[in-house]
Amino acid sequence: MKKIDFTLNGRWVEAEVRDNETLLEMLRERFHITSVKEGCSIGECGVCTVLIDDAPVYSCLALATRAGRRHVKTVEYLAERGSLHPLQESFISQAAVQCGYCTPGMLLVAYSLLLKNPEPDEEEIREAISGNLCRCTGYVQIVEAIQDAARVLKHSA
Repeated sequence: MKKIDFTLNGRWVEAEVRDNETLLEMLRERFHITSVKEGCSIGECGVCTVLIDDAPVYSCLALATRAGRRHVKTVEYLAERGSLHPLQESFISQAAVQCGYCTPGMLLVAYSLLLKNPEPDEEEIREAISGNLCRCTGYVQIVEAIQDAARVLKHSA
């Protein structure tokens, strides 16, 4: 077992982890964050996506020790003081949520993109979400939701 400390959704935390424990296992089992889901377990679907230092990471492939002294964010980070983030609001208004299984990962990838590029074009959005699979929406609504959120965030800045 190894002790690590890191920020999780803005709060400093500690955990004792096994050398072979994945970030996904740690987040779900030790911190009870069920928005981080296990899909394929081989880094193909993106449903386990979290952010480490604002960069998307497949938590099913990353060892928990990778979080040490870093900033880890899950979708819970996006809602501040009970209010949904503009990305979350846009996903709802643009009907970009169907079954919801892929939604946390999609939101985090979109959040990371908008931090780097507040005005992405459609091609940049499609590239950013290309590692996250959705079986329900056909991606059109997801792309539209990200474009809508970018406009909202630009006007609120």
